[in-house]
Amino acid sequence: MTFRIARFTPRPQSERPARTNPFAKSNPFATAGSRRARGRRWTQEYTIRIAPQRTVLDALLQIKREVDPTLNFRYSCGHGMCGSDAVLINGRPDLLCTATIADCLSVSKTIPNAYTSPGIATGNSQDQQPPAFRRTGTATPKRAISPSPSHSDSVSDSTATDFSATNPTEIATVTAATSHTDTPHPTETSSYAESSAVEIRPLPGFTPLRDLIVDTDAMFEQIRRFKPYLLHDDSSADSSQAGQAKAASAEPASEYRQTPEELARYELLSTCIACGLCQGACPIYAGGEAFAGPAAMIAAARFINDSRDSHRQERLEAIDQVDGIQACQSIRACTRPCPRGIDVGEEMWKLVEAVKE
Repeated sequence: MTFRIARFTPRPQSERPARTNPFAKSNPFATAGSRRARGRRWTQEYTIRIAPQRTVLDALLQIKREVDPTLNFRYSCGHGMCGSDAVLINGRPDLLCTATIADCLSVSKTIPNAYTSPGIATGNSQDQQPPAFRRTGTATPKRAISPSPSHSDSVSDSTATDFSATNPTEIATVTAATSHTDTPHPTETSSYAESSAVEIRPLPGFTPLRDLIVDTDAMFEQIRRFKPYLLHDDSSADSSQAGQAKAASAEPASEYRQTPEELARYELLSTCIACGLCQGACPIYAGGEAFAGPAAMIAAARFINDSRDSHRQERLEAIDQVDGIQACQSIRACTRPCPRGIDVGEEMWKLVEAVKE
């Protein structure tokens, strides 16, 4: 199994003050002292033996332990609950710990890469299409592409394994068509027809720190901007430190009761793990435009829909900004990669309607 991984090594920061370029495009929500990460970028290939039912995280861990210990990526729980291992797999935002090898290969055969030209991704220079975030209609099967000595990254579909029609548990291992699979070596490009390949890149819209690790501070700053905690008249009337301490020690006058219908309005939104997949799929945020991002909007919607919160109008005014809900173009690409099943695009549209009211 071949993995093409985008590598990045930052350049040491100079002590001299950085020169500003008014025409440079950078993250509008980055901190004042940060700028676009500069360093060495390259793509490195690794070929290993791994079962198709294993996850991409398992593959990266195997590469780091057995092949290249310098590979850097982020993960924590490994079960899709922390959201710290969000990356771009075959052009689609996904979590390393939930994406299996078989799923990645089957998706790559039916859905084009959203961030690269399909002609380059398939190795056919004549099959050029404009990049897109979603495909309409039925997917057309690919033609078998013969390997070319001038294109070392070309893929032959005639020798590829059809994982969509095969049970992953019945397949023992997936290897590249070579006699040297026992001694994999990074950066080694083969001239033979590969059976399959998985391309992994850092999540777009975020500043890369090293390899697949990105800086998520800007995303969490925007989430904190909309006060992701319950605000009630009893605890928010006095904003001073003494007033908050007094309100915290005082007992509420009554319980905060809710009906099942009121709970259902925000219960699914409270399961957001702030992984950033919706941010990477959003062409507005990933494109570097001034937009707080879908993750911040979902955090705000969770408390806007909560009947116990008494600052609904203030929250709506806070998101009704040029870089807030007004920047949303209703493309709804943010809905597809959500690992918790939240219809992010629909929730954003509900916020637009609530603001208009």
